[in-house]
Amino acid sequence: MKTYNLHVAGLTRTLPIIRITDNLSIASFVVLGDTALITAASPLLAKKLPEVDVLITAEAKGIPFVHELSKLLGMDSYIVARKSVKPYMQDPFVHKVVSITTQKEQTLCLDRKDAEKLQGKRVALIDDVISTGESMRALEELVIQAGADVKARAAILAEGEAADREDIIYLEKLPVFID
Repeated sequence: MKTYNLHVAGLTRTLPIIRITDNLSIASFVVLGDTALITAASPLLAKKLPEVDVLITAEAKGIPFVHELSKLLGMDSYIVARKSVKPYMQDPFVHKVVSITTQKEQTLCLDRKDAEKLQGKRVALIDDVISTGESMRALEELVIQAGADVKARAAILAEGEAADREDIIYLEKLPVFID
């Protein structure tokens, strides 16, 4: 199996390279369960963020990262956009998205109670990796629909062409592999 050595926040991770399409492969970065990387990366990204009132991420890989960031920024809570409408949600905001890793349509949902917490607030959109930006765009649509002001789009890694974008904040680049 081919691998890629990622160096981020003073740590090295050996990532498997996995095929996504006939001519595209990515280094598979899974931050879930990596306490050391979350702990090392969070203060570095926190320093790069502008002043915001609320952090939001999409379910699920961004959750441990946004949790640690919210602690470092002295926030009592953060918001998670869910990937399906849950029975407790009343009148949720819903947006469809197709990301590079799932390659099928997904739903991002924001509970009305969470949307009310966002109204009029300065918000940072947080994820583990920004690649095509589709998940981030869907999250941004939900936040705007809730009446918030997006001040930052941030991730641990920017993958492929996302690393060339000037509208995102990230710690390291992650290449894509085209055959």
